[in-house]
Amino acid sequence: MHILDIFDAHPTTFSFEFFPPKTDKASAELFENIAKLQELQPSFVSVTYGAGGSTRERTHDLIVRIQQQTNLTAVSHLTCVCHSEEELAGLLDRYAGSNIENILALRGDPPRTVEGYDRADDAFQYADQLVRFIRSRPAPDSRGFGVGVAGFPEGHPGTPNRLVEMDNFKRKVDAGADYVCTQLFFCNDDFYDFRDRCDLAGIRVPILAGIMPITSRETLGRIAELALGARIPAKLLRAVDRCGDSNEAVAKVGVHWATEQCRDLLDNQVRGLHFYTLNRSDATRRIYENLGVEDSLGLDGRRPTA
Repeated sequence: MHILDIFDAHPTTFSFEFFPPKTDKASAELFENIAKLQELQPSFVSVTYGAGGSTRERTHDLIVRIQQQTNLTAVSHLTCVCHSEEELAGLLDRYAGSNIENILALRGDPPRTVEGYDRADDAFQYADQLVRFIRSRPAPDSRGFGVGVAGFPEGHPGTPNRLVEMDNFKRKVDAGADYVCTQLFFCNDDFYDFRDRCDLAGIRVPILAGIMPITSRETLGRIAELALGARIPAKLLRAVDRCGDSNEAVAKVGVHWATEQCRDLLDNQVRGLHFYTLNRSDATRRIYENLGVEDSLGLDGRRPTA
């Protein structure tokens, strides 16, 4: 389903993000987990994309399998990094041929496996250029590909000047984005401020809040990798410290914190919740149960608006 139709049908969206594993066995296990999430009726699921070719084929294969073997709408990430214009055109043509309708367009980070990578060799340096290019390509839908872009409630790590940052962000949205999916955050005030600044800038597309429940102490390390500069409130760190060495206790704290985040976001008319799952669905399911979302979906197939 095209992302515009999803937003038309659901005042509040619920979506999950996964990353492609590096082995066939892990890929099969992940697909089973994704398939199980069908009963939660997510609005869509997205799959990340490895720079430098590390998981590109697995992203494509997983997206196509989701499209063909489940009733889920799949969104594929696509980055500027390590790509010529010809390569990007080929990838988009492959997606169009597989009826993949939606792309999340990202600038991307240089691959860690390629030391001293020179981004000057990339066809596009910034995400707004990639958005325009995606818009220019033939797609399964006459409206073109549905295109999402990333937002940074705590500020883009590469642009300390928040005024310049918003100018750059608006340029990216105006290039043809249908929605914004934010980086993860743990303090809702950061999201509300970002949403207000978008409104002041004239950005009117849906803004989805990125949520990552902490499930272990190791997750905190992953957050440092996935969200450079992410602010973890002292109150949350204190709660994790009280758990000692028990990851089970840490997971309970993380699910509780994320549940309260989501509850408050829903009360304040968030357009959508996007869960960074780290390829595990247990925490997301528990959050659904805590919010009563799962029960609502099971009863009538509709998503609550608050």
